[in-house]
Amino acid sequence: QVQLVESGGRLVQAGDSLKLSCVISGRTFGINGVGWFLQAPGKEREFVSAINWNDRTTYYADTVKGRFTISRDNARNTVYLQMNSLKPEDTAVYYCALKRYAGNFDATSYQYWGQGTQVTVSS
Repeated sequence: QVQLVESGGRLVQAGDSLKLSCVISGRTFGINGVGWFLQAPGKEREFVSAINWNDRTTYYADTVKGRFTISRDNARNTVYLQMNSLKPEDTAVYYCALKRYAGNFDATSYQYWGQGTQVTVSS
């Protein structure tokens, strides 16, 4: 099994930056990719960003492109999401997720999920 633990979420003001971390432990072989998703109150979980485990290719939702950066630290088995120029509409619970197989960026493609970390951006 795989465990994912997110951290770094907190209350910030519009325009601030925040860095989320996702520590991965357990059976960390055979990973295809890791992604970040957000879920705002009353809305469905949506894709934010992803990174391929082997070649580190990155992907972003249009809403965060140019503001967010995903990265990976091999030695720490950690995936980060650097969030800059935050907006009130970025407010949500952010989840880290892992998939073992190639596929699209729909949440159903990911087999393992963390518990989430709350990001709140005040105006």
